Amino acid sequence: MSDVQTHEPDDHESAYSGLLVNDAHWAFGTDFEDPLAGVDTTVPDGVDAKALAAYCLMLGDDALVLSQRLAEWCSNAPDLEEDIALANIALDLLGQARLLLARAAAADPDLVPALPEGSPVPDEDRLAFFRNDAQFRNVRLTELPNGDFAETIARVLLFSTWRLAVFERLSHSRDAVLAAVAAKGAKELTYHRDFAGRWFVTLARGTEESRRRLVHGLGEIWPLWPELFETHDVEHVVAKAGVGVDPAEVAAEVEVVIEQVLAASGVDRPQRGGLAGVQGRKGRDGGHTEHLSRVLTEMQVTARAHPQGQW
Repeated sequence: MSDVQTHEPDDHESAYSGLLVNDAHWAFGTDFEDPLAGVDTTVPDGVDAKALAAYCLMLGDDALVLSQRLAEWCSNAPDLEEDIALANIALDLLGQARLLLARAAAADPDLVPALPEGSPVPDEDRLAFFRNDAQFRNVRLTELPNGDFAETIARVLLFSTWRLAVFERLSHSRDAVLAAVAAKGAKELTYHRDFAGRWFVTLARGTEESRRRLVHGLGEIWPLWPELFETHDVEHVVAKAGVGVDPAEVAAEVEVVIEQVLAASGVDRPQRGGLAGVQGRKGRDGGHTEHLSRVLTEMQVTARAHPQGQW
């Protein structure tokens, strides 16, 4: 009689067993799990839930749009190392966007675009893929085309320096979700700022051509820089409630950092004024450049074509 023992195969012994499970998800989302699962999303006492949601939407849209722009560098950066670095920065921002949009939806479900009953699309993905450009609340700096590598470096430097200062304060928010997102995001943004700062100095002190491109790129985006420090009514409300940050309060701190980088680079501060809004409306009010609608069309086209798509 044979001593060989037989046993029933378990779930891990077949590479195909998982395919037989009826566990379909929407095909175009950022993940299959609720990003806030197990997290207490109760709005703090005395805080306007709609204002909190609108604020999260602003910060989430900033990250989402710039993430999409930076992703355009995949396979197009000057070399492999920078290609991977920019992709990682884009992924960091996408992760921040997902959490912030999920927080916005939890605080104010009325913000979430309506889809047919039974739709498999999670709330944060509805906000990302099923709003039009006028419903986005990102600052306009994030939506501009990338330009060349030098212009991208200048934008990442300005944006990450500003956002890091905001997130360091936001990590003390009365809203536990925002505080946690900001604490993690601050670590990521420190790397983003340092990466861009090193490259800014390198390009400025490199060849005549690299310096020319950097100075030109900085000048191209500079008119949208002041907008980051303009306090929107929503930001005023959440800052007063202790859950958000008034961007005007970080202006001096951010300027010190940028001036240090400019001094180390030997680059003069651009002498260009801020870009006006359209009928007084800027990014936080849904007033955008023509570039946002184009980048959203590319980002959203597949999801909108298959809102019920599953895999």
